[in-house]
Amino acid sequence: MLDNLAIEQKSGSIPKEKALVLLFDEVGLDDIALVGGKNASLGEMIQQLSAQGVRVPNGFATTAHAYRYFIQSAGLEAKLREIFADLDVEDLQNLRQKGKQARALILDTPFPRELQAAIANAYEKLCDRYGDSTDVAVRSSATAEDLPDASFAGQQETYLNVQACAGVLECCHKCFASIFTDRAISYRQQRGFDHFEVALSVGVQKMVRSDLASSGVMFSIDTETGFKNAVLVTAAYGLGENIVQGTINPDEYFVFKPTLKQGFRPILEKRLGSKTLKMVYDIGGSKYTKNVSVIAAEKNKFAIQDDEILQLAKWAAVIEEHYSKVRGTYTPMDIEWAKDGNTGELFIVQARPETVQSQKSAKVLRNYKLQGSGAVLAKGRAVGESIGQGKARVILDVHRIAEFQSGEVLVTNKTDPDWEPIMKKASAIVTNSGGRTCHAAIIAREMGIPAIVGTGDATQILKNGQEITVSCSEGDEGKVYAGLLPFEIQETAIENLPRTRTQILMNVGNPEEAFGLSAIPCDGVGLARLEFIIANHIKAHPLALIHFDELVDESVKEEIANLTALYQHKPDFFTDKLAHGIATIAAAFYPNPVIVRMSDFKSNEYANLLGGRQFEPKEENPMIGWRGASRYYDPNYREAYALECKALKRVRDEMGLTNVIPMIPFCRTPDEGRKVLAEMAKHGLVKGENGLQVYVMCELPSNVIFADEFAQVFDGFSIGSNDLTQLTLGLDRDSALVAHIFDERNEAVKRMVAIAIKAAKKYDRKIGICGQAPSDYPEFARFLVELGIDSISLNPDSVLKTLLDVAKVEGAGSLMDLAGDVAKV
Repeated sequence: MLDNLAIEQKSGSIPKEKALVLLFDEVGLDDIALVGGKNASLGEMIQQLSAQGVRVPNGFATTAHAYRYFIQSAGLEAKLREIFADLDVEDLQNLRQKGKQARALILDTPFPRELQAAIANAYEKLCDRYGDSTDVAVRSSATAEDLPDASFAGQQETYLNVQACAGVLECCHKCFASIFTDRAISYRQQRGFDHFEVALSVGVQKMVRSDLASSGVMFSIDTETGFKNAVLVTAAYGLGENIVQGTINPDEYFVFKPTLKQGFRPILEKRLGSKTLKMVYDIGGSKYTKNVSVIAAEKNKFAIQDDEILQLAKWAAVIEEHYSKVRGTYTPMDIEWAKDGNTGELFIVQARPETVQSQKSAKVLRNYKLQGSGAVLAKGRAVGESIGQGKARVILDVHRIAEFQSGEVLVTNKTDPDWEPIMKKASAIVTNSGGRTCHAAIIAREMGIPAIVGTGDATQILKNGQEITVSCSEGDEGKVYAGLLPFEIQETAIENLPRTRTQILMNVGNPEEAFGLSAIPCDGVGLARLEFIIANHIKAHPLALIHFDELVDESVKEEIANLTALYQHKPDFFTDKLAHGIATIAAAFYPNPVIVRMSDFKSNEYANLLGGRQFEPKEENPMIGWRGASRYYDPNYREAYALECKALKRVRDEMGLTNVIPMIPFCRTPDEGRKVLAEMAKHGLVKGENGLQVYVMCELPSNVIFADEFAQVFDGFSIGSNDLTQLTLGLDRDSALVAHIFDERNEAVKRMVAIAIKAAKKYDRKIGICGQAPSDYPEFARFLVELGIDSISLNPDSVLKTLLDVAKVEGAGSLMDLAGDVAKV
C-alpha cells in the first residue's frame, strides 16, 4: 500500500513543486530548480522538439523537493554542516575525509517510504511501456547544473544498464550521496555555490542499446575556436561513457550548419579515431557494464555513416535554435547521442548549454605565438588556442594527485572528475587518450588552460621535472616542445573597426587554422593554396593514386596503401581530402568569397610527393617549366587535374559552398586559359553555371600585356606579386646571388601592376592582389589602394594593421592616376 503522499503524487493532485517524482514529459526548462538542468532539458526536448523529429528516450526524475525531504526528514543537514565546518578544499586530505564522511552519512540513511514508493511507481510506468525490468540509465542532475556559465560536468555519478526496481532504488540512493563527491564539493566551493542551497535530482531514463552500436558527443559550435557555424560530432562504439571519460580516441566529424539547413550534405571533415575499447552490458555480477576490445575491422572504419552524421548535425542545429529562442540569446549546445543497435535509430540522451566559448568576449582577439623552437616530444589533439609551460608531472594514479605542485604540467593517461582538485592548478594538461569532447578537454577549456589529448604515449616520453612547452596555437594538432620556449600574447580590440571600399581579404593555406582565423574581421579569402592540403593532408602524387597498381617502388606502394586504407578506389582518397580541405576554408568565411588557387607545384615539388618520381620529368628550371595551367589540359596530367575538378564540384554542388571561386595559376596565354576552362567543363565546372566564376592569376608579363584578352576569358584577376616581380626583373627569387634585387616596390613592377589594374577596370573585371608585398610593405598596400584595386589579400597577422592603413588612405581622398600616366609611357 502506497503512503498518502505517494498516492497524491500518483493521482496528480499535488502541485509540481511538491512532487517527489515527475515524468520527463511533465517538465521543461522552467523547471531547472525542480529537477536540475539535465532532466529539465530532456523534458523540454520531449515536449517541444519531438514534432521536429528529435528522438529522446523517456523516463522520470526525482525532484529537488524529494532530495530536501530526504535530508530534512532524516535530520541530516545539521550533521552535514558539522562535517563541513572546517572544510579546506585546498587540503586534499581534508577534502577526501569530509567527502567520505558526508557520503557515508547519506548512504547509511534509508530513503523515506514515500520516496521509495514514488520511484517504484514511476519505474513501473516505464516497464509498462518498455517491458519488465526495463534497462535504464540513472543519472544525477544538480539544480545548479548545466547553467550557461557552469557545466558541473561529471560531478555526480551515473549508472548504466540498471534493471529492476531494487537496482533503480539503490542507484538513486548512490546518486544522492554523490552530491558530496570530492570533485563536486571542490567545484562548488570554487564557483561560490552554497553546498546546502544546491539540491540533487536523479534522472531515470530508458537505455538506448548503443552497446550494440555506437554513441558519442556533439557540440553545435567548434569547441576550440568558438566558430558558430560548425557542428562537431564525435563517435565511438558502445556506450558513451568512454568518450566522456576520455578512455578512447573517437572519430570526429565536422558539419557546416548554414548549407545543411538548405538541404546540402556539407560534411567538412571526417577523422578516424582509434576506438580501441567499447563499453557494453555486463551480464551478471555486481557491475552493470564492462569494457571489451574493438576488433581491427571496426577500428579501421568510421563508427557511423554519412546519413547519420548529417541527421545528428540537423538535430544539433534544431536544439541550438530552440534553446537560443527560449533563452533570448545565442546558446550553443553540448549534446550526447546514442544509436540503438536493435532498431538502428538515433536518439538524443542529454543536452546542455556549452559553457566556455559562449562566455568569451567577441570584442577582443587574443593570439598566442611561439617565439622560439625546440624538439617536438609529443603530438595530439589541441584543446584551446593558447600556450602553457612548466615542469612535467607524470601521475598515473588519481590517489597520487597530492604530489602535484601548482604551475606544473599534468601528464596522465586520462582524467575524470576526481582529478579536478589539481587540474585548476596546472599550467597545461597532456593525456595519452581522449578526444576533444573528453573530460580533460572540457575542464581545460573551462579553466582556460591548454591541453593536448590523445597523444598515445606522453606518459612514457615525458619525465617528471622535465621543462616543457605545451602549444595549442598552431592549428588542430597540439605539440609538446622540449624546454621553456618564449612566446607572446597579442590582444587586439576588434569592435568599431572601419569599413573600407577596398576589400581586405586573407591568405589561408591550412584548413586546420581556418575556423580560428575567421574571427579576424575581413571580407573573405583572397588565396587558398591547394599545395598545402596536398602536401600535408594527401601526401601522395595524384597519378600515383590513379595508377596505384603500376607503381614500381614497393616501399612507396606500401606507404600509399597504408595512407589510403579506408579507400578501395585510391583516387577517391585524393578527392575526399582535397574537398574536405577546400570546404573547411570555404565554410569558415562563408558567405564571403574564397578564392581557391588550383594546384601550382613545380615538377620537382610534385616529384617529392609519394610516388611522384615515377610520373614527373626532370627539368632544368622548374620555376618556369611545366606548372600551373599548362599541366591541366596536358594528356600526361589531365586525369590528375580531373580529381581537383571533382573535389571542387563536390564542395560547390554537394556541400552548397558556392562562395568558392577557382583561380588558374601560371596561365601563359588566353588560348591556354580557354583550354583549361574546357577541361573544367568536362567535369561539370562550367563557368557561369550555378554562379561559377573563374579567376586567373596575373603573375606573368603576358598576363599584363594581354590583360584585355584575358578579361574575355576569365571573370577576374589576382596579382601574384612574387612571380610578377621575378619575371619582370628576370631573376630567380630562390637564388641568393640575386636576392638583393628582388623587390616588389621596384618601379618596373609597380608600372606592371598599374597597367593590370587599369585594364581590369576597363573591362569591368575584379582585380585584387594575393602576393606577399602588401603584407610586408604597408607603403605598397597604400600604393594599390590609390590605384583603386578591388581587394588586397594579406597574411593573417597583417590584416588588421593594413585595414587601418587602408581606411586612412581612402579617407584622405588622394587617389592617384598613376595607371593613366603609365599607359602613356
